[in-house]
Amino acid sequence: MNLWLAASYAVGLCLVPCADLCLRGSVERRLVGVELAGVLVTILLALLTLGFHRLPFIDLSLTLAIMLLGASLVFVRFLERHL
Repeated sequence: MNLWLAASYAVGLCLVPCADLCLRGSVERRLVGVELAGVLVTILLALLTLGFHRLPFIDLSLTLAIMLLGASLVFVRFLERHL
């Protein structure tokens, strides 16, 4: 196990509080949980790419980062009557 994989394990553990926010809580807290989980998964994919020395897979992380912006805007648009 190298340093990148150990860091990805630590970031993966940070997803547990995000899941708690997404599953239990008000609408605002669920939105925060989804946004934070998206950022953490993006970082996790980048760390796993570096850990396994598969640099072409960094495209997955970059694509997810770009898609999160649009997805969050659509999610907020559907929830605007509850916020």
